[in-house]
Parts: sequence; structure tokens; C-alpha cells
Amino acid sequence: MRSITKTFPGVVALKDVTIEVRPGEIHAICGENGAGKSTLMKVLSGVYPHGSYEGEIAFEGEPCSFRGIRDSEHRGIVIIHQELALSPFLSIAENIFLGNERSRRGVIDWGETNAQAARLLAQVGLTEPPDTRVYDIGVGKQQLVEIAKALAKDVRLLILDEPTAALNDEDSAHLLDLIRALRDRGITSIIISHKLNELISIADRVTVLRDGQTITTIDNTPSAPASEEDLIRAMVGRSMDHRFPERTPHVGEEVLRIEEWTVHHPVQHDRVVVDRANLTVRRGEVVGIAGLMGAGRTELAMSVFGRSYGSAITGRLYKDGVEVQLHSVRDAIAAGIAYATEDRKRYGLNLIDDIKRNITASALSKVSRWGVMDASGEALVAGRYRAEMNIKAPSVDVVVGTLSGGNQQKVVLSKWVFSDPDVLLLDEPTRGIDVGAKYEIYTIINRLAEAGKAIVMISSELPELIGMCDRIYAISQGRVTGEVARAEATQETLMRFMTMDSDSDKGVTR
Repeated sequence: MRSITKTFPGVVALKDVTIEVRPGEIHAICGENGAGKSTLMKVLSGVYPHGSYEGEIAFEGEPCSFRGIRDSEHRGIVIIHQELALSPFLSIAENIFLGNERSRRGVIDWGETNAQAARLLAQVGLTEPPDTRVYDIGVGKQQLVEIAKALAKDVRLLILDEPTAALNDEDSAHLLDLIRALRDRGITSIIISHKLNELISIADRVTVLRDGQTITTIDNTPSAPASEEDLIRAMVGRSMDHRFPERTPHVGEEVLRIEEWTVHHPVQHDRVVVDRANLTVRRGEVVGIAGLMGAGRTELAMSVFGRSYGSAITGRLYKDGVEVQLHSVRDAIAAGIAYATEDRKRYGLNLIDDIKRNITASALSKVSRWGVMDASGEALVAGRYRAEMNIKAPSVDVVVGTLSGGNQQKVVLSKWVFSDPDVLLLDEPTRGIDVGAKYEIYTIINRLAEAGKAIVMISSELPELIGMCDRIYAISQGRVTGEVARAEATQETLMRFMTMDSDSDKGVTR
């Protein structure tokens, strides 16, 4: 791709970007949110057709002018987006050949469809029957279905946009092994990711974008591996010696206490997902929750937040020393408890609405009188948070769906801070955002703690919990198995508690 420039109204997304990918290599692209990574790959795959950008593309030595995705797929270029393009209520086989059906005389040949799907599933390491509904398999397996779908199109260049963002460590490792196996078969891959350690483990070369421009391409060989520090310096334009901003805790009185909290699955009512959990958090304190996928971290937070998850919930919840009954999200907000969801796109934001309406959504009464919105007051509030949170947008009238992930996360935090809570439950607050934006989120969290807010932070990244939290609870199979002070916290200690059998050594603390 040579001298690619792509503009949107008022925004230059790509400016004279050049990137070269060699046959049979795994080429990584990294950069901060909004650097232009996904836009560049949408240009390459025909999502943005020829004529909507400046510059030229050559594939296997021939110039290309793709008018759409079908043109690029015809050449063997297939993109797998971060938001998977699978139909949940169709079978795996139907999804693999959707738009590429196996038919005879206009009639789908189901025998051939399922037989070919089974062969493709074997290639990507999936043992599920081809007639299994996509709805009934996990996200990690859905990623493998997407790759099987690409293989069905005789892929020669596979583009993967944040393929491991929603995966646990085991599924991520399996996916990366598959990408290596595809390289051994001669399939070239371009992978976009914020997980720098993964990129270093898998990529042959790494291209860094910053502010829509190519900064550098770094070789990554066993004899001279790239370093995370080199990549971070190129991404943010400066060295980040301290990944986490410093904070001197000023811990006050207890704000929230959870006792013997038990939650059952909302559909499988005999299944316990949170089992007699006990937890406290004080003013000015950042408390972490560590646990493997499915341990019950999110279920605990959502059930506390006005019983927005679960059934047959029992236990006691104390706010400022007084037992409270929170039967709805409205009750939780009124009691001074806020919850920032891990899935900001689905549950945290209205992506088709603007910044100001998203920010004020949790406390409309503060910008209205007698049920009528104060438009100027709403704009002033949103403008203040835009400045305080450093939301990168030309105005508060910008549609949230057009913002980068880091800026969307700042809007989520602004929304809940505007409701003036005493307790903030933050579920994966830095998921899917780059190191520079992470540092800004960390700074915001510290600022809230210094203002006397009580913060509960759920994260899958143990270094993040150790770097940010004053205390960390570990959860395994729905039970709190350990509590570790910051000074004693190590990844090994936390992992031991996170993998502890919940039927033994119950309630172990340090």
C-alpha cells in the first residue's frame, strides 16, 4: 500500500501511509486508538472502495482497485473484523458458506456443505458438528469459525483485527498457534492488536502507526526480537518508564460491604455463579477483583448493581454501614453506586447518539426541569467532561460510534461520574484500548480515588491490578478465595488463588 490517504468530514484518518507485507509472513500493525489501523485495513479489503481514498494498492505484483469486499475476496484477501460477522442462529456450516453457498442448479447441496465444513473445521481444530448453531459456541470458537470461513474462500492474505481482544489466555494461545500454522502453509497474515506481548510472540515484522501516519517498521526475529518499550515509544512518541501513574492512598471509612452474597444463573436456576462472596471497599481506595474467565467477577458486579444479573440473589449489602435493598438499577444509582460495563459498545453506550446525550443519560434529572431537558445546560455539562476527561472530539455533538475505543471509554466514565456515585464498579475499564489511552484511564481512576470515591476494578490483566489497586480479591468458581494487599501482590500469588479449588481452602486470605 503506497501513499494511502483517507479523509472523513473534518478528519484526516490516514495521511500518506505506506506499508509493505512480504509473502508468507505474519505482519503486525499496532498504534494508539485512532491511529488509523482499522481504517487502513478497510481500505485494503475494499470496505472503503477505490476512489474513496488516495494512493495505490498492489497485491502479488499487480495493481488493485477493489470496488468492494467481493473484489478483494476474489483475489484471496479476507478480513476478519473485531466484531465478528456471524449469524448466531444459523449453523456453523451455514455461516462458513454464507454468500459462498455450495449448490447444484441453484439448490443448496447440504451434504456437500456439511462435508466441506467438517473438513475446514478440522483444519482450524474445531470438533463441533457442522450443524451446531453459532449461538451455542463461545467467542474463541467463533473466531475459529471465521478463519474456517476465510479458508473456504481460498485465502492468501488473512487480515485479523483484534482477534484476541475478547478471548481468554487459553483461547488466545490456540488462535495464535493456528495463525502460525497458516503461515507454515504459505498464508500471509496481517494482525492488528493492542496486546504487544502477543505481537512480539507471533509477528515477523511490526509496523507502527501514529496519528494516521506510518512511523516505523521493526523486524522481530529470534536473534533480535522487538521490545515492548521500543513499540510503546514509537506508538506514543515518548518513553513510558512508568506504566501506572503514582498515587498515595488516602483511605477513609468503609463505603460498601458485601456479605454472603450468592447469585444463581438467570436461566439455569440451580447453578450458582457467585457463592457466598464477602467484600469491602473504603473511600479513596481502589480494590481489584482478579479471576479467570467465568469465575463470576462480572456476575458479582452486575448483581450488586441493582440486581441487573442473576436470580435467587441472597446476602447482605451495606452502604455507609446501613443495609440497603437495591431491586433495580434506578435504586443502585440513587444509592450512589455506578457500574461501567465491560461491553461498552453493547451495554455502556448508545453508539448512534452524540457525546452529550451519552454523558447525561445516567442522571437526566440534573439537566432537566419539570421533565423538560435543558439543552444548553446539557451541552455545558458535556463540554466540561470533554475537557476534564480529554475526550478527543471536535465537539460534544459528535456521534459516539465514530470515536476510538479509548475515547468511548472516557465517555462511559464521564456518564457515571456525572451521576456523582460514591462507589464505582469498573469492569475491564481498559479492555481493547492502547497503552497511551490506558495511562489516561488510570489517571482518571486515581483522580476519582483521590476525590474520595470508592473504586472496585475488575481486570483480566494481573499487572494492571497490581499496578493500580490497594487491595486485590481473587475469585475462583464464584468464591472469593483470597485477599492480597498491594505490597504482597504478585502474579504468582494471585494466580494461585484464582485457580484454587473452591471446595477447599475456602475464604483464604493474606
